[in-house]
Amino acid sequence: MNIQKQQRIIIDALEDIKAQDIKIFNTTELTSLFDRVIIASGTSNRQTRSMAGHVADQARKNGIRVIATEGEDTGEWVLLDLGDIVVHCMQPTIRTYYNLEELWGAKPVRVKLLS
Repeated sequence: MNIQKQQRIIIDALEDIKAQDIKIFNTTELTSLFDRVIIASGTSNRQTRSMAGHVADQARKNGIRVIATEGEDTGEWVLLDLGDIVVHCMQPTIRTYYNLEELWGAKPVRVKLLS
């Protein structure tokens, strides 16, 4: 499955759980470990856990392997490693503090709708 379809599946899953401020960064020029970083905010520990859980479920359902999940115990910042894509589900204060957008690039990727 190509990277655009994978990221669309993840974005749809995040939107299903009402994730806020979803940003996608192309990291192919920055690292060989993964091709995309997706960052999304949730309003509570429960929501960030739900976002991550739903992304993992939808990924598996669509044949995307979930390699690892970190941070579910606190829910402030839940990370999912999906191989080509790394997803960060974060509470806004944690997201502001760590400022991953600056680390992975100031300009997010535009996402095309699947036809």
